Amino acid sequence: VQLQAYGGGLVQAGDSLRLSCAASGVIFRTYSLGWFRQVPGKDRELVAATKGNGGGVFYADSVKGRFAISRDNSKSTVTLQMNSLKPEDTAVYYCAAGQRIINSSMRRVQAYDYWGQGTLVTVSS
Repeated sequence: VQLQAYGGGLVQAGDSLRLSCAASGVIFRTYSLGWFRQVPGKDRELVAATKGNGGGVFYADSVKGRFAISRDNSKSTVTLQMNSLKPEDTAVYYCAAGQRIINSSMRRVQAYDYWGQGTLVTVSS
């Protein structure tokens, strides 16, 4: 299983950015997919996630109303649309995939089996 994340970059506060993650080697629609982010010295945290087989979406409170996660099972891709970016959104963003993740575990790093390489998002003030 391979996950390839791309789309990071340097933007200004208030701008938008779209991250994408392409997966290979999995029956994509059955996997829960998540976007996490991490800054130096802090734990990796969930930004947004979507359950497999149409099971729903999850967002961190800090990004609700600004970010949107979507998936295209036919193309095996998951996208994170990030709007109204803030300097505190600066982080390395990772996509992740896992199977049979229950709702209460969707925010847990340990629940995901596969990870992309990370893409840096920098938001300047």
